[in-house]
Amino acid sequence: MLRRNLDERDAQTKQLQDAVTNVEKHFGELCQIFAAYVRKTARLRDKADLLVNEINLYASTETPNLKQGLKDFADEFAKLQDYRQAEVERLEAKVVEPLKAYGTIVKMKRDDLKATLTARNREAKQLSQLERTRQRNPSDRHVISQAETELQRATIDATRTSRHLEETIDNFEKQKIKDIKNILSEFITIEMLFHGKALEVFTAAYQNIQNIDEDEDLEVFRNSLYLSDYPSRLDIVRANSKSPLQRSLSTKCTSGTGQISTCRTRKDQQVEDEDDEELDVTEDEN
Repeated sequence: MLRRNLDERDAQTKQLQDAVTNVEKHFGELCQIFAAYVRKTARLRDKADLLVNEINLYASTETPNLKQGLKDFADEFAKLQDYRQAEVERLEAKVVEPLKAYGTIVKMKRDDLKATLTARNREAKQLSQLERTRQRNPSDRHVISQAETELQRATIDATRTSRHLEETIDNFEKQKIKDIKNILSEFITIEMLFHGKALEVFTAAYQNIQNIDEDEDLEVFRNSLYLSDYPSRLDIVRANSKSPLQRSLSTKCTSGTGQISTCRTRKDQQVEDEDDEELDVTEDEN
């Protein structure tokens, strides 16, 4: 009867040990994968920061509308990386750390298992010793009674540790289910919050890009091709923009200058004729 009880408790202990090992294995894998997920997200944030910097550098070289649109897009994309940083920090605190804590929890449960196994091994050893004593010295009641007393103590200790282990593992299973539900719920909530904000930011960024006036920027570019002709074109514009009064004064000045020149020519011709007549009179007198 006692041997059967020992076998039943051993089977129970093995089952509890397998439960702890199962949690240790799969929670450990989950912890590593979630930690890698967080690292990848952090690296994505870093690459996005580089993208924001490059877009800003490119924007500074472009035409006005495209420049403003790119800068607005970069601002929105930078805002998204702030949300991504918050996502990384929350995942680390709400998902990775609780899973990592199970390393310590499992170690404590293994210590409880070890104590239970030690007590049961002691009980099994005392039982074997009692059976050998009965076989070798069936008439030695003192030795048999002493062995029975030792077995009884070992059995009490094994029963106590087994009961404690059962309660501990029961609480462990209950806490494990609650924790994995909380961990995955936190993961989903964090991702939903981030992607909700991401949708808002991407919507604004998309609108900023769509608001870029292509025709106006193209006109600016085309005008920039003729910057070398700008002074002559400016002169033409100034000439065409003179008022009628300015044009009349300019014409009169030109006409007056011509009349003065004509008068001066006629006067010079008259002086030359008079000189010629005087020369002829002188020659006649001689």
